[in-house]
Amino acid sequence: MPCGRSMKRSPDLLRLADTVLLPGFIGTTAPDWVRRRLAGGLAGVVLFSRNIDTPAQLAALTSALRAENPDILIGIDEEAGEVTRLEARTGSSRPGNYALGVVDDLELTERVARDIGRDLRAVGVNIDFAPAADVNSNPDNPVIGLRSFGPDPLLVARHTAAWIRGLQSTGVAACAKHFPGHGDTSVDSHHGLPRVTASRDELAEVELRPFRAAIEEGVQAIMTGHLLVPAYDDELPATLSPRILTGLLREELGFDGLIVTDGIEMRAVSARYGLGGASAMAVAAGADAVCVGGENADEATHEHIRDAIADAVAEGRLPEERLAAAAARVRALTAWQARAVPAAGGGDGAGLAAARRAVRVTRRTAAGVLPLTAAPHVVELAPETNLAIDKGMPWGTGEPLSKLLPGTTVARLRQDDLHNGVAAAVLRRAADRPLVIVVRDAHRHPWQTDLLERLLAARPDGIVVEMGLPGRTDLGAVHIATHGAARVCGQAAAEVLAGLA
Repeated sequence: MPCGRSMKRSPDLLRLADTVLLPGFIGTTAPDWVRRRLAGGLAGVVLFSRNIDTPAQLAALTSALRAENPDILIGIDEEAGEVTRLEARTGSSRPGNYALGVVDDLELTERVARDIGRDLRAVGVNIDFAPAADVNSNPDNPVIGLRSFGPDPLLVARHTAAWIRGLQSTGVAACAKHFPGHGDTSVDSHHGLPRVTASRDELAEVELRPFRAAIEEGVQAIMTGHLLVPAYDDELPATLSPRILTGLLREELGFDGLIVTDGIEMRAVSARYGLGGASAMAVAAGADAVCVGGENADEATHEHIRDAIADAVAEGRLPEERLAAAAARVRALTAWQARAVPAAGGGDGAGLAAARRAVRVTRRTAAGVLPLTAAPHVVELAPETNLAIDKGMPWGTGEPLSKLLPGTTVARLRQDDLHNGVAAAVLRRAADRPLVIVVRDAHRHPWQTDLLERLLAARPDGIVVEMGLPGRTDLGAVHIATHGAARVCGQAAAEVLAGLA
């Protein structure tokens, strides 16, 4: 149909706009508005932990969604480790990417991803917004960190490919993210616009290597990062940039699969362009599906975005042909999933094995500290986590250790809990007992480092367990680095402390 104001918000155009939207919603059952939209051609939905209670409930939910339209995308962020939706209430049974990179066993990485894919397919999810293919070259990065396979682009590239191979062998589409690479940033794109200052040559050598590997492996989707990359576009974030999505990703790198946006409500793009404006600009730039998650999970928000995309077509800012091509790529992905023949076999419990192999122990005292022979006092220092991580997700070493050493006591402290007497209070509780201090990214949180040093000054026999990115490993009589805060990482550390590993 011809473009022009006469077709503004016509029923056909509104339906076409719906075919590129992946909204989230509240609740463990599908709201009426979501079911109506799916029946009318909505591309699909994005699920969060707020939508998940049990595997049986989730399978029933996805079945109800597909009853409205069998050819939809049902997506989720299941990276394992710190970013899990399936296991947000229990903590992940698989470590995240960083631990897998430390082990550096491609077969193991593939097994872990295959395990995830089997679980996702069993509950009706057909696209996983993972793996993170970012190279974590900035240790102060507040949002990537453990979600990356590591700081070495070659290592990240080979594990990205292995992870994709494992997941897609189950018939679940992988989605490498956050293109063109969120690792060398110090700003969280949930809150602001990160800037990647690397040159084109530097980007080619570092950030883009894992995405090339993903494309060569046949990754079905790539997720955009809300990043300003002046080497390619000094004005528009990657999600909204034709130079990056079409020029770089499509034409230079040759990717022909689905391009999905990161959550369009994130402040890096929505603060300046609005939800509707950013969505229309993203599709015009080359994105094929727009994720709308976070708290913007109601029908009014969805209609606002859909209408903004339709208006952009009517006003000539978004060619209808581009919108139709995006819709066709959504359909192509659901067709791929329908044709996929999943690999045989069930889950093999690779997660705990991977977590155990990722533990690294540095001993400064030769004897008498490990294994623990008495129930210790464990103090866990809990930082504020980024929005990709569920706030209430269980983590730590104290709980699994208390099962191995009955009588273990556990205290968890946040920055707001600090006061002049907090160190003394911890030391009183640990008097005549072993002291275990659990930290998370201590190098990024001065309050953790300060309290840690005060405790160790009084208790040089103290044991440090770092469950984030390892910074200094010379702290404590023994330093244990788990390279992750997943439930299995805590279990693996507890086994070391109790002498079972």
